[in-house]
Amino acid sequence: MVKLLLGVVASVAVATSAFAQSAAVKRGDYLANGVMTCANCHTPKGPPAAVAGKDYSGGLSWDTPTFAVTAPNITSEKETGIGGWTAAQIKKALIDGVRPNGVPLAPIMPSGFYAILTPSDADALVAYMQSLKPVKNKVKDPVYKAQMSMHRWPGTEKPATAADLRDKVKLGHYMVAIGHCMECHTPMVKGQPQLDKVGTGGRKFPGPWGESESRNITSHKEKGIGGWTDAQIKTAITQGKRPDGTALKGPMGYQYYATMTNEDLDAVVAYLRTVPAKE
Repeated sequence: MVKLLLGVVASVAVATSAFAQSAAVKRGDYLANGVMTCANCHTPKGPPAAVAGKDYSGGLSWDTPTFAVTAPNITSEKETGIGGWTAAQIKKALIDGVRPNGVPLAPIMPSGFYAILTPSDADALVAYMQSLKPVKNKVKDPVYKAQMSMHRWPGTEKPATAADLRDKVKLGHYMVAIGHCMECHTPMVKGQPQLDKVGTGGRKFPGPWGESESRNITSHKEKGIGGWTDAQIKTAITQGKRPDGTALKGPMGYQYYATMTNEDLDAVVAYLRTVPAKE
């Protein structure tokens, strides 16, 4: 009888652990393929869309005055991906921008925003990445032309709490932070964001769409989105359409944001309403 009871307890424990792992992978999937738009950089592109069967095997490349890098393979493949990394090493790369060998990631990786991740969301992202199908694909080694440094974005320096995520505006701030929205919507000077102009846009992005310029997403009524309705803001985020119906250009990942829950999108809008109006 004792052995039977122990067997039942063990079976329940295994089932509970498997359920928790499954829930973590599902949450990680939601974040990575939604607001965080990880595949937008880490999946190779080919006309007209992502290359089938190559998800997260290494993607976009950048050649700048300070670095030349390709988004690495982050599948579970052991030789060319991150299959040989521990959970702690994956989290350190994600949040601190440092590889297991101590080499920093280029600042194109928005690690400066990710310290705000709740511990459970950080674990969920790791669980999801470890669940990815291994794809063997060696990308070019990074070339650094200057010393790499990572700076924490103001307001994201420590993990959010469960209580924070129960507050609508704070949840919106969390989503905007891990979505690194202000990285593109804040002007840069000599590679550094102008923190007195957060959200005012003005950054230019060349690409297949030609050249786009990030817009002002502060609460300014004329220059920003303060005059837009909640529905219009959500349509811009998820469908790439302005209030007048004209299309917004890339590189915003509208298709990723379209997977976000209404609760999270409503929270994003609520937070954007609080961003000080600036021209």
